[in-house]
Amino acid sequence: MLQATSLTEGWTLRHPDGPLPATVPGCVHTDLLAAGLIPDPLLGRNETEVAWVGRRDWSYERLLDAGSGQEQTDLVFDGLDTVAEILLDGRPLGRTRNMHRTHRFDVTGLSGRLTVRFVSAYAEAEAVRGRVGERPGAYAEPYQYVRKMACSFGWDWGPTLVTAGIWRPVRLEHWSTARLARVRPLVTVEDGTGVVELRVDVERTRVEAPLTVEARIGGVTARAALDGTRGTVGLRVPDADLWWPRGYGGQPLYDVEVTLLHEDTALDVWRRRIGFRSVALDTSADAHGTGFTLVVNGERLFARGVNWIPDDVFPSRVTRDRYRERLAQAAAAGVDLVRVWGGGIYESEDFYDACDDLGLLVWQDFPFACAAYPEEQPLRGEVEAEARENVVRLMPHPSLVLWNGNNENLWGFRDWEWEARLAGESWGEGYYLGLLPRVVAELDPTRPYTAGSPWSGSWDHHPNDPAHGTHHSWEVWNREDWAAYRASVPRFVAEFGWQAPPAYATLRRALPGERLAADSPGMLHHQKADDGNGKLARGLERHFVPPDAGDFDRWHYLTQVNQARAVAAGIEHWRSHWPVCAGTVLWQLNDCWPVTSWAAIDGDGREKPLHHELRRLYADRLLTLRDASLAVVNQAAERWPGRVLLRRMSVTGPELGRVELPFTAERRAVAVLDVPRELRPSGPEEFLVADADGLRAVRFPAPDRDIPYVTPEYDVALAPGGITVTARTLVRDLLLQADRLDPAARADRGLVTLLPGESVTIGVRGWKTPDAHAARTALYCLEPPR
Repeated sequence: MLQATSLTEGWTLRHPDGPLPATVPGCVHTDLLAAGLIPDPLLGRNETEVAWVGRRDWSYERLLDAGSGQEQTDLVFDGLDTVAEILLDGRPLGRTRNMHRTHRFDVTGLSGRLTVRFVSAYAEAEAVRGRVGERPGAYAEPYQYVRKMACSFGWDWGPTLVTAGIWRPVRLEHWSTARLARVRPLVTVEDGTGVVELRVDVERTRVEAPLTVEARIGGVTARAALDGTRGTVGLRVPDADLWWPRGYGGQPLYDVEVTLLHEDTALDVWRRRIGFRSVALDTSADAHGTGFTLVVNGERLFARGVNWIPDDVFPSRVTRDRYRERLAQAAAAGVDLVRVWGGGIYESEDFYDACDDLGLLVWQDFPFACAAYPEEQPLRGEVEAEARENVVRLMPHPSLVLWNGNNENLWGFRDWEWEARLAGESWGEGYYLGLLPRVVAELDPTRPYTAGSPWSGSWDHHPNDPAHGTHHSWEVWNREDWAAYRASVPRFVAEFGWQAPPAYATLRRALPGERLAADSPGMLHHQKADDGNGKLARGLERHFVPPDAGDFDRWHYLTQVNQARAVAAGIEHWRSHWPVCAGTVLWQLNDCWPVTSWAAIDGDGREKPLHHELRRLYADRLLTLRDASLAVVNQAAERWPGRVLLRRMSVTGPELGRVELPFTAERRAVAVLDVPRELRPSGPEEFLVADADGLRAVRFPAPDRDIPYVTPEYDVALAPGGITVTARTLVRDLLLQADRLDPAARADRGLVTLLPGESVTIGVRGWKTPDAHAARTALYCLEPPR
């Protein structure tokens, strides 16, 4: 039977001051940090002080004894970051140049000092660039020349911390006769029967030995003999329980086991969990252009998505529990799809296991982002090898529903002046329209593939044409007011977003001792977007009277409000146009360090007001007011009959008119009601409120800077597990910043608007010394200009 011996202990990192204890999995930065030899690069402006780490070569060492009594012993690295030579007592075992691959070396009977010598990723990238020629990219760093997490080289939300190290587990595998080299489960559903076809590849030490594979799932067993090194065994599970995305049904998972046998002796076992479901991507043409609709188990979905980036700049620090926490936060916000963005990594099994359990659909990018990628060697062979390995590794997961070739590279070729600069040189098109779809079709034909995001489906249309396929909406953040989201109805919005700073406690930890200001040195260092603060300021000026230069607290609050408002404008509009628009994928769910960014959850894991707003925006049922109509959005499985109360209100308090209207929104459908003319606000001092079944929509017809708000008045009292706020006037966008009360405190809701006489109870956990007066100091809302 194959035996595995972990090699995560006993490593040292060579350093000029002597060998350092090394943690495996880990990286050079985390080992130097643990030894106290570098400052925390995520705090203050320490990032610049540790830039030298990524420019140096490093070596890891430990003793190795590969004796086992079995016929073969393999040294297996699940992940080496990135360019490395592996030596045993100075004799080369092999070389690697790809962070995204597993590497295996025959060390049968060997022992001695094992060394993993890492070359700087900069040196490798610059050498490859010298060989294949210059290629354009969105950033100056040479990330497109090495198969490594691109955002290690910095991004418009991330620091430049170019890592090296043994970033995933390493072990010895001892085996005889044969081992399971690859198992591919092709999972489908036929008339209620779950069908699993297991394609098996083996590696042998004895060519003549007869081999059999036995598979088990759901009480069903089947066997098949291998023909040389390959075999197929099929299983059928009657009346299989279907796996559904969250909100559509349950997530039943089946344990599947494949055993490799020689004369009824077990040689190796492969175990995974699978789920039975069908998935398709409808990209058919219609009167509105070219669709992009995910279909799971025959159900057409409006995808309620978020983009996922690596949750730590040092990915080896992301534990199984941390994945669970972050993805549970996504699910709590109503998310049902997570896009693993192409500038990061293929995540660990822990990520996809959590998505399987939580019912979160996974859209998986291949790791290509925002650059022209050479297609020559040595990159082409590495790209194919990594794609083949990771497609097979991830295909057991029912949550995985879509493979995507790249992020923004097809768009970049057409719009970012790449075509002229390339002058006919390769740039990645052969990957996205050739190699990768062939690999997916060969290895994982049960899932759809799309060439890129954005992508219109062919060169017949602009790659980012909103009427065709997927669309990235960045003109609004970069140049326009967020109200412009309402000007178009893309078929699928795969990226859009608005920035805001992290929570106050996150900033206090990340910038110790700094007097916080929007443009203080630390704040500017933790703002990586091009003209990010300028865009924040212009976004505020379109809606609010700008706060005084020294009023950081007001600036911090207003930017949080504006982020939530911007995203709400987009999602409400696009959801109201289902099924023409079939999904929104917010940029972005998470952060990898404390930074001003588009994230809904900051780098310390604290939810911004945007996260709480997503809970409303991504709920099955949503009300949204337009200029002259109300959209009743029903994504639930049952029809929604009800009555909506429409009220025309004055900001000074009085109700100016009301009407109650019946409605019926069919399952997975949108109903639109006209707002009676007499209920429509006639000026900036009036607004419209719609209430139905505990849901509310509010529409103010003017920017806040033009609204004659009265000074908000409200009472605050302690309540079991939190506080109750009772409004005596209109209180718009009330927010409790619980982390100002205690860094560990979290509120259970974000922005809320109260009409005179209304109350809200805000739950607070982690608040050690509840006090009503203290709570008032952490409450913010919109006020008249000072």
